[in-house]
Amino acid sequence: MQKRVHVAVGVIINQDKHILLAKRHGHLHQGGKWEFPGGKVEANETVTEALIRELKEEVNLDVTASSPFMDISHDYPDKHVRLDIHLVKDFSNEALGLENQQIRWVPIYNLAEFDFPEANKPIVDKILAELG
Repeated sequence: MQKRVHVAVGVIINQDKHILLAKRHGHLHQGGKWEFPGGKVEANETVTEALIRELKEEVNLDVTASSPFMDISHDYPDKHVRLDIHLVKDFSNEALGLENQQIRWVPIYNLAEFDFPEANKPIVDKILAELG
């Protein structure tokens, strides 16, 4: 049976309409690719709680508010991921790669230039169609 992972994902947009991306470490699943920050939803945790916790732990952001953007299920050969994606426009602090990952603020219209995991491609498409 495939491993199932539920992930809270943040499409973080700053006032300049740039989106925060993080590069996955090479040893991780889909390593070396860019992603929208976030992480696993733990037992007894809501998606919003997981998103707030993960964005603080990973990129130093304190999320004030978020709104649901889309929900994706994707099967990789070795695991099934469910991505609960939220738009995050209300946050404070400076973004930092607290897990020694590379991060970058990217203009929306440049998103298609980055190499994302397969499961993230519908997110990029929707951002470009609705926010670009």
